[in-house]
Amino acid sequence: MPIKIPNDLPAAKVLQDENIFVIDETRALTQDIRPLRIIVLNLMPTKIVTETQLARLLGNTPLQVELELLMVSSWQPKNTPAEHMLSFYKCFDEIRHEKYDGMIITGAPVEKLTFEEVAYWDELCTIMDWSKTNVTSVLHICWGAQAGLYRHFGVPKHDLSHKMTGVFPHKVCHTNPILFRGFDDIFYAPHSRYTTTHRKDVADISELKVLANSAEAGVYALMTDGGRQVFITGHPEYDAATLKLEYERDVDLMGANAPMPVGYFEDDDPTKSPLVRWRSSAHMLYSNWLNYFVYQATPYDIMDI
Repeated sequence: MPIKIPNDLPAAKVLQDENIFVIDETRALTQDIRPLRIIVLNLMPTKIVTETQLARLLGNTPLQVELELLMVSSWQPKNTPAEHMLSFYKCFDEIRHEKYDGMIITGAPVEKLTFEEVAYWDELCTIMDWSKTNVTSVLHICWGAQAGLYRHFGVPKHDLSHKMTGVFPHKVCHTNPILFRGFDDIFYAPHSRYTTTHRKDVADISELKVLANSAEAGVYALMTDGGRQVFITGHPEYDAATLKLEYERDVDLMGANAPMPVGYFEDDDPTKSPLVRWRSSAHMLYSNWLNYFVYQATPYDIMDI
């Protein structure tokens, strides 16, 4: 089934070229079906890139998905044209009375700040609190996961001695978690962050289950009972070249001190192409989330959420 996105969203052309079934708003009005309403709070600086990455994963399932985009009004993005934001994004006041089957809260490049120092922290807290009663399942990514864990459960983040960047092996550590149904014993996922979540800080929180972790990258996936809240500390949505572009940016800023992504370039040689080892598991993760924790858990009448 297709993913329904706003007319003229830049992601449409990219997805169509990849043979992902896209349906625009005009055509969707002619179909007698209630799609899953998914809203993305996009806090990433490269918003168009992130929109495309998430739409690619959400559109590769048998379910019809209606994608909406949300921004914080207390911070103006510097890397995305204002016309794009005005055309495709909504503010919280426009949707606060709406109900959604699913929500995604992305990462953000603010890890070196305390949560309370983030310019839009108060607004983000309002949105996260609202999601508990207006959304069936919320998927938090990277810093979004750290922010959600801190807001809902008081879990702190911890500074790392150096940037964690690369593609790391992970293991499922919970017995038969539905979110990781179909995964291999070892799967890979990208990480790109300066802070981390310690296992000991979540061990005694009865509401949280640790589903997967990595010897190198630490806790990877957590969720509450029923999957109402899901936390992923990495970036499974990343494209093949995302870490490469980040590395090149770091080299421009830091020179030879820039950390090279681990397990990413072929033979760990930055002159060679990246070796993609996480694409299939990323698609499976989002498919499982949509199927088991959104589609099968949401009520027929969306206003009953």
